[in-house]
Amino acid sequence: MTEFWLISAPGEKTCQQTWDTMMAATTRTNNLSNNHKFNIPDLKVGTLDVLVGLSDELSKLDSFVESVVKKVAQYMADVLEDTRDKVQENLLANGVDLVTYITRFQWDMAKYPIKQSLKNISEIISKQVSQIDNDLKARASSYNNLKGNLQNLERKNAGSLLTRSLADIVKKDDFVLDSEYLITMLVVVPKMAYADWQKSYETLSEMVVPRSSNLLFEDNDSGLFSVTLFVKAIDDFKLKARENKFTVRDFRYNEEEMKADKEEMTRLCTDKKKQFGPLVRWLKVNFSEAFIAWIHIKALRVFVESVLRYGLPVNFQAMLLQPNKKTMKKLREVLNDLYKHLDSSAAAIIDCAMDIPGLNLSQQEYYPYVYDKINCNLLDFKV
Repeated sequence: MTEFWLISAPGEKTCQQTWDTMMAATTRTNNLSNNHKFNIPDLKVGTLDVLVGLSDELSKLDSFVESVVKKVAQYMADVLEDTRDKVQENLLANGVDLVTYITRFQWDMAKYPIKQSLKNISEIISKQVSQIDNDLKARASSYNNLKGNLQNLERKNAGSLLTRSLADIVKKDDFVLDSEYLITMLVVVPKMAYADWQKSYETLSEMVVPRSSNLLFEDNDSGLFSVTLFVKAIDDFKLKARENKFTVRDFRYNEEEMKADKEEMTRLCTDKKKQFGPLVRWLKVNFSEAFIAWIHIKALRVFVESVLRYGLPVNFQAMLLQPNKKTMKKLREVLNDLYKHLDSSAAAIIDCAMDIPGLNLSQQEYYPYVYDKINCNLLDFKV
């Protein structure tokens, strides 16, 4: 279960007392959640007007930063392709797994100096994560183009004999080359029609060289046969072959072109390998940066909401709860009972909703205490 509830409640006589009360209610008798203190430093409060405006801005910034964190994580999974089970071990924050980072959260004073105003700190984070987002788009576009070109070439070299490239199947010796009058054609014949082909290919049109057909390659459905004929008979031979359900492939043996295709494939494979390592390293570093920024946004939001809710001087305890999945509903009820005195209108809404099943009076989750959710399930698939 990688969902956390980040909550805050006002300090009673001391913030420690607030913590002890919550611990007693949620763990000592009923083990509803694993709890950790969430350390938020003494940030600059500023004016009430600024806090109200900042509350909305931080909500939008939270959504944006979360989306970038998820994009980087998902792209890491896409890039790692066959080793997707390794994704989770690459998704770290400050070198530790995400749960450890969140539960031991410490404000990064160097990146986000607390002497700055709250608005400045939020702008630092916004610029930093916007840069990561833009860089990701550029790097992903470059790598995806390379991968797409490689996949197209690989697709050409696989699949049915009717469509695949024949360059890696045929040899120079299979063709009559440098003749003014003769040409070697390649024909795809269904396996069940091999006997018909052998009986009829010499008489499909005039000027087919007798006994010139050889089976060069087979897949599950068909065989690739060569046949030599006079150049002036090409059109007639193609027409008759089609009438007999034999498919003439439009192929001319050209050593230079085939060599160029092989070199292109080698170049793309090499380029992909060259880009892979640095790209994975970039994703690891910037996932960590974006995730750390996201948790700092969560800390800012809790701080701002707590000051707006509970007033000045700043006196609240931020707490991180990791609910047990089976007891989430019970945990919510316990917290509502514990804190309903903080906001009677929120308590009334909750009581109403509990009395009338299915009634949803608010689109947003609102409780008598400050609440925000942190969900560490960042990928669309289970790793």
